[in-house]
Amino acid sequence: MTVRPWIRRVRRAILATGTTAVLAAGLLTGAAVPAQAAAQRPCDLYAAGGTPCVAAHSTTRALYGGYNGPLYQVRRASDGATKDIGPLSTGGYADAQAQDTFCAATSCAITVLYDQSGRGNSLTQGLKGGGWPGPAAGGNDNLANAFEAPVTVAGHRAYGVYIAPGTGYRNNHTNGIAVGDQPEGMYAVFDGTHANDGCCFDYGNAETSGADTGDGHMEAIYFGTNTGWGRGSGNGPWVMADLENGLFSGVNRGLNTGDPSINDRFVTAIVKGEPDRWAIRAGNAQAGGLLTGYSGPRPGGSGYHPMHKEGAIILGIGGDNSNASAGTFYEGVMTSGYPSDATENAVQADITAAGYSSAPTGSGSLTPGSAVSLRATTACCTSDYLRHDDTDTKVVISAVGSSGPATDKAAAGWIVRAGLANSSCLSFESADRPGQFLRHYGFELYLNADDGGGNFAQDATFCATPGNSGTGASFRSVNYPTKYLRHYDYTAYVAGNGGSNAWDSASSWADDTTWVVGRPLA
Repeated sequence: MTVRPWIRRVRRAILATGTTAVLAAGLLTGAAVPAQAAAQRPCDLYAAGGTPCVAAHSTTRALYGGYNGPLYQVRRASDGATKDIGPLSTGGYADAQAQDTFCAATSCAITVLYDQSGRGNSLTQGLKGGGWPGPAAGGNDNLANAFEAPVTVAGHRAYGVYIAPGTGYRNNHTNGIAVGDQPEGMYAVFDGTHANDGCCFDYGNAETSGADTGDGHMEAIYFGTNTGWGRGSGNGPWVMADLENGLFSGVNRGLNTGDPSINDRFVTAIVKGEPDRWAIRAGNAQAGGLLTGYSGPRPGGSGYHPMHKEGAIILGIGGDNSNASAGTFYEGVMTSGYPSDATENAVQADITAAGYSSAPTGSGSLTPGSAVSLRATTACCTSDYLRHDDTDTKVVISAVGSSGPATDKAAAGWIVRAGLANSSCLSFESADRPGQFLRHYGFELYLNADDGGGNFAQDATFCATPGNSGTGASFRSVNYPTKYLRHYDYTAYVAGNGGSNAWDSASSWADDTTWVVGRPLA
């Protein structure tokens, strides 16, 4: 889609260093034809339905029962080295520990999403084409932080692809993807709680030039809250089809009430099209079946009937590289031919059986994935917990009792994550506002959504140390190593032990920077 970004931000340094070249040998390792499957995975089900996968991407699991090649590649910031991450076993789930080990004490970006279909349709860094430039070197798009979308699948830890504005992936030279008015299908599993109204969080078929070449030159899944062209019922987000120069929730632009808002934690999104027919289907990726938001003729006008699809593949951006969007991708495929509803229903059953979950893997410890509370230790405030404020984005301390309001207890809950700027340190994600992180700005603490900037990753990363008062734990800022997370006058800061700011006062500094890590209150 074409839209002028309203704000241009400086992006994360480690993501802005991506090159336009991708190692050919790395791409070829993702091109092995899957073996005969013992278990039926999505692409086995599509093949059985006569509409085989021609592209299959996932950072969480194999999409063929017989696949044992790489799922994705990461590059670490410390030395630029890369590593392929594969499944733990044939047809299995991603080996997240291999990523953790390789990226220890640094940060990593996802550089390649390998195509499991054997056709070589892997996704790499979105490149500047004829459309909107990205924020990375040469006007290219950023690469996703490899640690920012942790999940579990069938109880196995894995990582998704977290798209902050300015992040995107693409392949303009594909094999077997539908062109012109040829039939195709596609599905993706997204985070239903991570969306915005920027254009355009897409996965699917797009222009090979990276430029808007006219109506009907795209056919991609869109997920978000943009209302500039079309919308469904409620406030969104919606699954819609990006057909270029229009996000369609039905046969025409505008409101189509049959397309529902969907904000489940994990969402299955489907778009499929053939000559003068297309459909939107969607559902909860953790349980239940699929709803059909639209099925019928193409939009009016010569651009959409017949279609003029070009066969590139995009993720996280529009066809012309419009990159103001946000979202999270876990898995998705594209097919040859128009899949039947029955085939898609079988695929949905496999997705729900996979057991996607964002539930914390522990409670009360500083292990990534654990849910915690942080209680003050200063004599004045031993009933006070670190929490986000109700009325703004500031982070404060306040008394939170076991019999207090549920909203107060939820606001004092945090999910421990591997540090966004250093995986050996920590970041704290809000338990009740997924996707928002504790970060300092002007030395004061706030709860903010990632804006894709390098400063954000640094500001949201803290290294745990033994408590400065001799008990509990303290948290040192990764980019201001003499400053620690501190409460002062009931407001949270990163503060040094003495300095020009009031919150740097040496009085009670050791106690104010020491926290008891406990189980969540809610």
